[in-house]
Amino acid sequence: MHPCIEDYALIGDEQTAALVGRDGSIDWLCLPRFDSAACFARLLGDEENGHWRIAPKKAGTCTRRAYRPDTLVLDTEWETDEGTVRVTDLMPQRERAPDVVRIVEGVSGRVTVRSVLRLRFDYGAIIPWMRRSGGHRVAVAGPDSVWLRSEPAVRTWGKDFGTYSEFTVEEGERVAFVLTWHPSHEPRPRLVDPYEALRSSVTDWRRWTVRCAYDGPYRDVVVRSLITLKALTYAPTGGIVAAATTSLPEELGGVRNWDYRYCWLRDSTLTLGALLSAGYHKEAQAWRDWLLRAVAGDPGHLQIMYGVAGERRLPEFEVPWLSGFAESAPVRIGNGAVSQLQLDVYGEVLDSLWLTRRAGLSPRPHMWSLQGVLLEWLREHWRQPDEGLWEMRGGRRHFVHSKVMVWVAADRAVRTLEEHRELPGDVAGWRALRDEVHQEVCEKGYDPQRNTFTQYYGSRELDAALLLIPRVGFLPPDDPRVVGTVDAVRETLGHGGFVRRYDSSDAVVDGLPGQEGAFLACSFWLADALHMTGRADEARELFEGLVALANDVGLLAEEYDPVAGRLLGNFPQAFSHIGLVNTALALFGGDGAG
Repeated sequence: MHPCIEDYALIGDEQTAALVGRDGSIDWLCLPRFDSAACFARLLGDEENGHWRIAPKKAGTCTRRAYRPDTLVLDTEWETDEGTVRVTDLMPQRERAPDVVRIVEGVSGRVTVRSVLRLRFDYGAIIPWMRRSGGHRVAVAGPDSVWLRSEPAVRTWGKDFGTYSEFTVEEGERVAFVLTWHPSHEPRPRLVDPYEALRSSVTDWRRWTVRCAYDGPYRDVVVRSLITLKALTYAPTGGIVAAATTSLPEELGGVRNWDYRYCWLRDSTLTLGALLSAGYHKEAQAWRDWLLRAVAGDPGHLQIMYGVAGERRLPEFEVPWLSGFAESAPVRIGNGAVSQLQLDVYGEVLDSLWLTRRAGLSPRPHMWSLQGVLLEWLREHWRQPDEGLWEMRGGRRHFVHSKVMVWVAADRAVRTLEEHRELPGDVAGWRALRDEVHQEVCEKGYDPQRNTFTQYYGSRELDAALLLIPRVGFLPPDDPRVVGTVDAVRETLGHGGFVRRYDSSDAVVDGLPGQEGAFLACSFWLADALHMTGRADEARELFEGLVALANDVGLLAEEYDPVAGRLLGNFPQAFSHIGLVNTALALFGGDGAG
């Protein structure tokens, strides 16, 4: 059987990440960056597309596994008839080259362990040339080179285009494997001491997590989500990818498979809010600075997403040799939504920069002038239809959430000028824009018969993004239109106690066949909205139900299928973990947030 999404744990070095299954197999790893081609792609195909499994010989899934507290170091244990063995997986902070460290340790008895390594570059398509060199196994194909060694050395042999090792460990004995990537035209990088890498990784992670300012209920869950966000951060630039994977399906067997290894502007305000509230101002500033660099340029060419270093060209194509997760094809690389018009991102950028200024982060040169240029472009173009927050592929419409975020852009600019009178700007004109947008949304985006805002002007459909109306301050939480919208979204888009983003069966709007699962970030938004509208008990009950969906190591995907009882979509999903942190802070922050 194909593993479930929740069978995987994450390890990473803040420049890329790997997924490790319950069977001890690393089935996904892109080197050297999150968005590089995978050298292990079994996740989206089969064993011949690349993986690295270390486990007791003839053993299946593990007996138990867990992260070491407050770290991204993973321990996986098997109890066998021979005894018990532990495999510790990590990716240490790199100096130049990325390393994967896997330490096998005998816990009891005498256990025979097998390692099977199948390297397949370019998303499982290229079998490298293997050779021996100074105690290493070296794989080379085109620009990629990978070196494998063990300490102490164990015998390896080649078979079926794979590299095998077999050895025994007794109680207290350890064998460490180190896999290192580097460009094939460069010399081998400095060797990493695997045991020192383990010690320093544990120390570094715990030194980071102790900075968390939140000390309320569910602190362990919040810290795990913050660690996950840190792991999805590309440290050289501060960009945060939406997920570590591509093409994990939103519907098993369906075509809703997208590449999420990029940085979305729609996540910016919520991400910054989570980092700032949890006490991580350095990380918030790095994300803010990435944002400023990414959006610099012609305001009319603002994109909804960028690469980890701010790259703009992310062409979408399909990889036909991969069958897809659980036969869910196609597998897509790149993301065609990069060329869409989404007016909401202007609001998210201005809201983010306003938030960082209020939080005391030092403004960068030209930050305010950039905001002014973005808003002036928006003043001229906000009446256009767009593809909306969810990247609809069924044509442009006047999405209500997009227009609300236009209001947010104008509102944050006006409030900035009111708080910083030394800054230049057309405060009267921007107030007029704010009022005009507000009036139009309330007239054209609201259905008085059903007492709810709608997905787009003139429609009867709903959208979970409407739950953000009170959060962004468009209307107060006690406004009857807000309460009515919250109730309508919960009733209409409810799915197994959670909520969908929208009615994806409406292919005219969505542009795609099939249905998707409950969207976890939107379900956290519902909990926030219930809390804001005075229904704290219901909000806490929903939050607890969402927390329970995390897998055994505390990770959440993008979506959840309440019927099949399994996670869906790319994994782990930053948006989901951001939602968890923000909702915990909203519900319990008064009890202990710093």
